[in-house]
Amino acid sequence: MSQVSDLPRLVWSEPRASHPPGPGKRDWVLLGVLVVIGLLEATARLEPSWTSASLMVGVAVMPTVLWRRSRPLLMVLLAFGAAAAIDLASLVTGSELPRLHATVFMLLLPYSLFRWGAGREVIVGLPIMLISASLGLISDRAKVSDVIGGFAVLLSAVALGAAVRYRARARSQELEQVKLREREQLARDLHDTVAHHVSAIAIRAQAGLAMSSRNPEAAVDALRVIATEASRTLTEMRAMVRFLRRDESADLAPNPRIADLERLAVRPAEGPDVEIDISGDLDDLSPSVSAAIFRLAQESITNARRHARHATRIEVGVTADEASVRLRVSDDGDLTHARPFAAVGYGLIGMIERAELLGGTCHAGPSPERGWTVTAVLPRRGPAT
Repeated sequence: MSQVSDLPRLVWSEPRASHPPGPGKRDWVLLGVLVVIGLLEATARLEPSWTSASLMVGVAVMPTVLWRRSRPLLMVLLAFGAAAAIDLASLVTGSELPRLHATVFMLLLPYSLFRWGAGREVIVGLPIMLISASLGLISDRAKVSDVIGGFAVLLSAVALGAAVRYRARARSQELEQVKLREREQLARDLHDTVAHHVSAIAIRAQAGLAMSSRNPEAAVDALRVIATEASRTLTEMRAMVRFLRRDESADLAPNPRIADLERLAVRPAEGPDVEIDISGDLDDLSPSVSAAIFRLAQESITNARRHARHATRIEVGVTADEASVRLRVSDDGDLTHARPFAAVGYGLIGMIERAELLGGTCHAGPSPERGWTVTAVLPRRGPAT
């Protein structure tokens, strides 16, 4: 009951549809056709009597089609108000005032009011249209069947306008959701690629500065690593930019696979070694799942190198069965200096979101004995549709 009672308030607060178009070439053509038809009809039916003035009124309200979208309520007031005035004069004088058949164009106005108008405009305009239609049917002494048919046509135009309005809104919301998902995906890819290399550059630069006074060769080694990581960063950025450009093929997008995990098994001069173990059937794996496994492993390795104290080894294991793919990344760091589990960073949040988008799970936490472990389980074919 509360929802029903709140309906008028919700309708009243409904904003106007965004970007209503003004008069265009088609509208001017439509007006020209209507005026020509209306004048021809008025000329054919014109009689030397004041009652024929109603025909010219029908021609006079035809320009309302030009601004039916940008000013729907005003156009409804002008057209239906004029029609109501003619019908009321007919009832008062008892004279039959003829109307143009071309005024059927007025059905465009209720459609436009419900398609483009604000809620308060709809609430104001709907009674005016109903009153005008009622006066017209009364002055014509219409039969019950004609009354039902007339209101059915009017309400059909109203319903069509409302349906198109909310379909356009649903489409707009769907596009916004797509944009949000693309932004989230781009943010994750930027974090997993660029941030990965930039973090390595920052760490090596700090290490080189700390060792430069005692061991100049360490600074030279740090510069070599920085140069390599900067080159990789530039390559990743160029690949992403090519993908984002509209005139480039999607094949240029950075799309790593599980097989590319071997390139993460580097032997750094300092820091833990990375060991990669891949087993199971990975032939028909979904490309999105394969890329996600790589990104999850890459982020886990970066976090281990950054936060694992006194770690000597990082183990990466990927196993696949008929239904899912499992990733496990663990290190042998010292838990006494481990980061609190509650201190979740953007990297871990992105990893969890990436796994959930594909219908899987991702968990991270301290191991029972020592170190930190990240586990992720993803379905082979991605999310179920």
